[in-house]
Amino acid sequence: MLSPRKLKYLLLGFTCLLLVAASARAQDDGEDGGLDANAEELCQDRPGDEYFRLSTDGDCRDVVRCDKATEIGVVRLASVKCPTGLAFDIERQTCDWKTNVKNCEQLERPRKVLPILKTDEPICPEGKLSCGNGECVDKELFCNGKPDCKDESDENACTVETDPNRAPDCDPTQCILPDCHCSADGTRIPGGLEPQQVPQMITITFNGAVNIDNIDLYDEIFNGHRVNPNGCQIRGTFFVSHKYTNYSAVQDLHRRGHEISVFSLTHKDDPNYWSQGTYDDWLAEMAGARLIIERFANITDSSIIGVRAPYLRVGGNKQFEMMADQFFNYDASITASLGRVPIWPYTLYFRMPHKCNGNSGNCPSRSHPVWEIVMNELDRRDDPTFDESLPGCHMVDSCSNIQTGDQFARLLRHNFYRHLNSNRAPLGLHFHASWLKSKKEFKEELIKFIEEMLGRTDTYFVTMVQVLKWMQEPTEIPSLRDFDAWKEKCDEKGQPFCSLPNACPLTTRELPGETLRLFTCMECPNNYPWLLDPTGDGFSVRK
Repeated sequence: MLSPRKLKYLLLGFTCLLLVAASARAQDDGEDGGLDANAEELCQDRPGDEYFRLSTDGDCRDVVRCDKATEIGVVRLASVKCPTGLAFDIERQTCDWKTNVKNCEQLERPRKVLPILKTDEPICPEGKLSCGNGECVDKELFCNGKPDCKDESDENACTVETDPNRAPDCDPTQCILPDCHCSADGTRIPGGLEPQQVPQMITITFNGAVNIDNIDLYDEIFNGHRVNPNGCQIRGTFFVSHKYTNYSAVQDLHRRGHEISVFSLTHKDDPNYWSQGTYDDWLAEMAGARLIIERFANITDSSIIGVRAPYLRVGGNKQFEMMADQFFNYDASITASLGRVPIWPYTLYFRMPHKCNGNSGNCPSRSHPVWEIVMNELDRRDDPTFDESLPGCHMVDSCSNIQTGDQFARLLRHNFYRHLNSNRAPLGLHFHASWLKSKKEFKEELIKFIEEMLGRTDTYFVTMVQVLKWMQEPTEIPSLRDFDAWKEKCDEKGQPFCSLPNACPLTTRELPGETLRLFTCMECPNNYPWLLDPTGDGFSVRK
């Protein structure tokens, strides 16, 4: 019999499958086909990918979008209909269960007033810019998170391309290693090395809780016997979320030389919570998660310096301001569209060298002293020499067409050689452990791939931090055997810190009605650690 928790996740998984199916069906069905008499007016200044309603009558399933690329050269309205039982959420631009959609009376997303930034003649004095209503406001006040124009237009044009205070374009004369790396298109190899001199680095990363559901998988992949050409064991990076994590297992992964990074404290399932989060939200989620890991996995060497945003929903400048203040060195959440040449990690002192792909369009626009280890999309075509182009996928498990071990094997090798034979930017293989465990052949093919690549002298399986250390000190392949930055915890032996961790049954008033077990080799806290009480010592009382 299924436990309530497993039943809950089964139902959630079923819900997700239905929503994916809904998204697949919510395509232009072309039923209306004909030209709408008001299409030109309705589509003026409206993005082509924005869906809106023509009427609030009906069952909230029907929306349209503007199709501006018709063969006959005119604008038409392409209709979309959600499946039965679902409704279209105007704010989130997706089909969802009807009970979850609260805006069926809303025809469209609210139109935002834009500032007047480009004019033939200056409207405002030097150092000021024009709001949408013609009011002049100090340039430095634009896109600071607080409306200063009466029409609030100063906060409505704040993308990487439009923020008046955006980071400057890359200047290689000012951006110098080891502190800074940039290039116009992001493809330049650090240190000016030729591709043949550069090791092909592969990063294997996992997102989510570390516990009994996946510890055996990690032990099998990283069994201590698979070593890089320099004689050191291969390593992975684990972006750890808090709930359900076994911190004694995290402690042992760290002892064995793997990198531990943060994936948030709550992992809230509302994507907008992340993309629209405040500075304090990101502080509580990421710095709080790090504090919990350091305390209950007893990691005391200040090595937790990486962040990945849940759902890869980047939090814009607020996230990166928090990261800089809290000494997080890198983010690994921004994706780069599939291109002919992959992109190297870069620093955000200068403008990011590619479009803000996905991530709710909320990439950082300002200058930040933080590295971005970009997620290059994988080419998921079954036969790249024959198949038509397909959109890339950033997580391996988001490559929805990969259904068999043979397909997975081809995906791994094709993308490896795509990186190796171009600029040798690091190849990121990013997983949720549940996907690898869903079919035995997926795990087997990954292990075969690792062992095959370890037969080469130019390929290394490394952590995110090891990638950055190489970039800060570019070293040619023959010298890597003596590259000190890759020799730390080279061949770690020994036993776990504790064989029988404390299984602490805990509650917190932040999660009423729940009793959660915290597995740790450390002493049990008073409460289950959560946002307002990350140490579990209890809530502070103001006098």
